Amino acid sequence: MIVAVKRNKNLKLLKIVVIAIFLAAGAYFFYSKYQQNQEEIKLTKENQEILKLEESKDSENKLDIEKAILSEVEKAVELVGQEHIRTIKIIDNKIVIVCEANSNLEALFVRYGAMAMVKKTLNETVIAVDINFILKSRLYEK
Repeated sequence: MIVAVKRNKNLKLLKIVVIAIFLAAGAYFFYSKYQQNQEEIKLTKENQEILKLEESKDSENKLDIEKAILSEVEKAVELVGQEHIRTIKIIDNKIVIVCEANSNLEALFVRYGAMAMVKKTLNETVIAVDINFILKSRLYEK
């Protein structure tokens, strides 16, 4: 006796459709993961560019501050007279100018007013000016 088994053609078609759906879902998930990685890479590049810009701004600000302090010290030296100045130092956010005891400091008193702290001894006169005061006055000028 011969037995014939009929296969359903719809079953093959159903398998093909299910496999196609799984392949499409897998492709979708892989592509979405790829897009997320691309977005993360783009964000990190943008963050690096922002950090570089901030660093360059910080370095420019530091240079501006150095120039302001240097020009202010030069003006103070011109006001007192270079021959009367012994040393100039920056100590704890203050510019400390040590000059001879008999030097004329009226011009510095006019320029800095009460912000110039003065200590007179027998051998020398010490003047201390706050750097923050200088920077604030420079920022006010701009």
